[in-house]
Amino acid sequence: MSVPPLTQIGSFHLDAQRSQVFPLFTAQGERTWAPGWNPEILSGAEERGSAFRTRHEDGQETVWVVTEYKPLEGRVSYARTALGSNIGLVDVACTESATGGTDVAVRYTLTALSEAGRAFVSNFLNTDRYAKVIEEWRTATVKALSRSPLSK
Repeated sequence: MSVPPLTQIGSFHLDAQRSQVFPLFTAQGERTWAPGWNPEILSGAEERGSAFRTRHEDGQETVWVVTEYKPLEGRVSYARTALGSNIGLVDVACTESATGGTDVAVRYTLTALSEAGRAFVSNFLNTDRYAKVIEEWRTATVKALSRSPLSK
């Protein structure tokens, strides 16, 4: 019997225009704020169908494929496979806030492929843990935006 995928969503606000915020959530853009993020581009760039590979500091290899890339709408989505561990989707939506700036929503939907994968998915998508991850993303992207020449 299969188990349903697990999902967690979190959001945060950035005091910057969506045109500045959205590029931070591409394979290359994430380099500016995510420690250790060093994607190896396998095909394309940001467009749908582009693929890249990452390696976590623990050695976990993950292959990513862009499934949606709509910068004018502030949306990007990825399918990802953490080899031997889990598979899933990552959706990022950047929307202009009514009070100014940009609201960012990040949704992970993951399915474990192994016992180790079940432990990872359970831990990563734990409500408190995921909230901490999203807060780390907010803090890091705020710093990246403050260093951006567009924010000066």
